[in-house]
Amino acid sequence: MNPTVQSPKTIADHEALARRYENEAKIMLAKIQEQKILIEKYDEESNRYGQEAEKGIFNTHRLRGDDENYFFAKRAKDNKLKSQALIRSYEKLAEEIMSRAALHWKVVTESK
Repeated sequence: MNPTVQSPKTIADHEALARRYENEAKIMLAKIQEQKILIEKYDEESNRYGQEAEKGIFNTHRLRGDDENYFFAKRAKDNKLKSQALIRSYEKLAEEIMSRAALHWKVVTESK
């Protein structure tokens, strides 16, 4: 990152930084959408393999039949929880980035 972007000195620098932050926020929003699509996929996978993950039924000695279904349903549920956590962190990050962009846009509008 060049020094002018790190320490904006002109209105153009503030404008460039604001646009950059907005673009980064758009990337975060796209990542949120990707995770939401994955959650839908995990829900389908969990439903396909049954409700064993919800019941907590699992025989650790073998992975056949219902136990195998449990394994895949449990994995889908775990992946869904990870995606939900990622969504929360991406939303928080997008919010922080947009507030930075807003500060730079404020400087730009006050200077005109």
